[in-house]
Amino acid sequence: MNISDLANSHILEQPVYLPGKPIQQVAAEYGLNPREVCKLASNENPLGPSPKALAAAERALRDIRLYPEGGGLELREKIAQVRNIRAEQIVLGNGSNEIIELLGHVFLQPGDEVLTGQFSFVVYKLVAHLFGATAVEVPMPEFRHDLEGMKEAISDKTRLVFLASPNNPTGTANEADEIVRFAEGLPEHVVFCLDEAYAEYLEVTPNLLPLIEAGRNIICLRTFSKIHGLAGLRLGYGYSGEAMAALLHRARQPFNANSIAQAAALAALGDEEWTTQCRQANKAGLSQLEAGFSALGLEYVPSQANFILVKVGDGEAIFAELQKHGVIVRSFGGGLSEYIRLTVGTREQNKKALDTLGGSLANASMKNG
Repeated sequence: MNISDLANSHILEQPVYLPGKPIQQVAAEYGLNPREVCKLASNENPLGPSPKALAAAERALRDIRLYPEGGGLELREKIAQVRNIRAEQIVLGNGSNEIIELLGHVFLQPGDEVLTGQFSFVVYKLVAHLFGATAVEVPMPEFRHDLEGMKEAISDKTRLVFLASPNNPTGTANEADEIVRFAEGLPEHVVFCLDEAYAEYLEVTPNLLPLIEAGRNIICLRTFSKIHGLAGLRLGYGYSGEAMAALLHRARQPFNANSIAQAAALAALGDEEWTTQCRQANKAGLSQLEAGFSALGLEYVPSQANFILVKVGDGEAIFAELQKHGVIVRSFGGGLSEYIRLTVGTREQNKKALDTLGGSLANASMKNG
């Protein structure tokens, strides 16, 4: 008997998330020096984590024989202090991706609907499919969430509504007060998830805490993978009402947040100076990339995150051409097939990406000519 015959049928149709290619793989494939390969595919912080977070992680290694603190209480208390909430409102995850999956475990059944934007984070749709729900995609004019359109798309079957602001992969953000009004108007049978993975790059963020305190079905997600530079440790969290957090705790695995990650995250939250430095560097990097795209005559989507979407024609072909020269970016299919997404790197990395992009576009033009 084939092992597939024993599997749940929906797993055989489950799409697989494809991460950006790792540096070592690209280097080996094209005979490049790994040190010269520039990875701008996964929205990682090019400056890395706070030195305080690195030091805390190294100290935590000494007790690696011990299981982590199962509830992450010290970290949750620190997060609560930063967010001005209670530790009981917080659930930690193996990256904020795990919180998205926990929402599926708790709230989704076959036949339910999950509402997302047309160009939104693909994991929302993957989780919907995993639990037998239907992902309903709402068009995004000018690559921005149409909140009125999303509200009109809600049905009696809608259980989860996902909204990322800034949105991945478009980099666009909805106005803070616009998001609050949207949340206020949602029906009681809907759970609203505001994904704030890139919120630290915004000057103004929506405040949904009054609605959460009023008992609305709202959860907000944060991650330590982006501006805090701890992507390799996989740690994120959700904050909501205590009742919702308690349900998510029932579904999560014990010890899902490892001790090294907890220690590093705790220190990262205490280093606002580093966070500010990373935010300023990102702003300068975005300006550098925008100026470079303009010089190349390329259209781009103005971004409020740490990445930017640029129109290059044949996205897959340019993606492949860039890799040959040691620049890893992200390409997409469907309605974004003409675009690639570049993470904001260091000044040197951005320059290399722009120079290589210019050469790749010239090569593509010659081939097509």
